[in-house]
Amino acid sequence: DRARLSGGSSDEAVRRMVVRALGSRSGEVLLDVGCGGGRLWTVMKGRFRTYRGADAVRYEGFPADGEFHRADLDGRLSLPDACAELVTAVETVEHLENPRAFVRELVRLAKPGGWVLVTTPNQLSLLSLLTLLLKQRFSAFQDVHYPAHRTALLEIDLRRIASECGLVDAEIHYSLEGRMVGTPWHVPGILSRCFPRAFSDNVLMIGRKA
Repeated sequence: DRARLSGGSSDEAVRRMVVRALGSRSGEVLLDVGCGGGRLWTVMKGRFRTYRGADAVRYEGFPADGEFHRADLDGRLSLPDACAELVTAVETVEHLENPRAFVRELVRLAKPGGWVLVTTPNQLSLLSLLTLLLKQRFSAFQDVHYPAHRTALLEIDLRRIASECGLVDAEIHYSLEGRMVGTPWHVPGILSRCFPRAFSDNVLMIGRKA
């Protein structure tokens, strides 16, 4: 039920952030954990030969050329060790109970030298910090978002989790798109590029499995 509340999709800005963070990285298998409707594959075709998606629910629109694996993302996935060059969790970790156990599972699934990529709402944006000050809740973790959104992580949490789970060369990236406080509009792109942490709605961590 919590999985269905998410709708199985993420913003186009998040997928653009993933593409920027990956740079020229490519490989044989992309494993998308918390894949939703599989829209990440639309921007990853050509970089990887095989797309595998794992989620609690198979959403409508999952790619016909993808492999779907039903999974409880709060537990161990029924997939073999070291099965993908890139393991992604796009806007997924905030829905789960134990982010450290989840990232350890992502690292298990990555091949040695492969990459693990995680995105989540950016709690350090100006919008989120002001919401915390005024409402005592982060912007993406208000009552309307619960119980779909359960775990709020900061940039420092992502860095610490990466290190604790055996990832090296960890990088942080931002979506460079964010809503203006008190409006439905987005801040001008020049502001988000100059102050990415303050004016990005989403943050990304990518690290390599040693």
